[in-house]
Amino acid sequence: MWRPCFALAFVLLALVACAATQASAQAGHPRGLFTSPQSPLGPRTYAPPTYGAPYAVAPEAYASVPPAATAAPYTLDAGDRMRITVFGQEGITNTYIVDPGGTVSLPLIGSIVARGMTTRQLSQAIAQKLKHGGFVRDPNVSIELVQARPFFILGEVTTPGQYPYVANMTVETAVAIAGGFAPRASKYAVQLTRNLPGQQMRAEVPLNFPVRPGDTIVVKERWF
Repeated sequence: MWRPCFALAFVLLALVACAATQASAQAGHPRGLFTSPQSPLGPRTYAPPTYGAPYAVAPEAYASVPPAATAAPYTLDAGDRMRITVFGQEGITNTYIVDPGGTVSLPLIGSIVARGMTTRQLSQAIAQKLKHGGFVRDPNVSIELVQARPFFILGEVTTPGQYPYVANMTVETAVAIAGGFAPRASKYAVQLTRNLPGQQMRAEVPLNFPVRPGDTIVVKERWF
């Protein structure tokens, strides 16, 4: 007696499973008793992480950097060496360095604030002081940046410290100048600090991020 009952129960179970599967498929959800639920965003796929690509974090890193950090014109600060020329005034024309206080000292007019100014703005400020002080009737001032201030690189590099700035350099160039990564360095992104007029920017940036004079780069230690 038990065999016919078992066969009848199995047939009923199969009919119920088939009906449930057909109803779910008609509703747009291909799901049955023996299938796992499917995400509304589509089938789940596993994407293995990629290693050895140092710029993989670039989109996220650039998103955290204020636009002013890359678009703002270069401004002067302590350590910048520049050639200031006042036409017709050989006693003033010379090479000057912005001191740690952010000022530059010239004959006749004394100290003038240079920090946070572009070379154009500083030349205009010098011309105004010369004219309003009665030293030069119609001053013509030009400024040329001779040597930009150094950059700093700290953390997990072979030789951390202060280095002369090189034109068009990136974080990767800065690491190379400092002797390369230390054995436990994180090689995918670094922390960069940049002083902007009236604010300071600090963000995680990729190795192809452009470096500016005065930037401080910190290469962190990896955790595994």
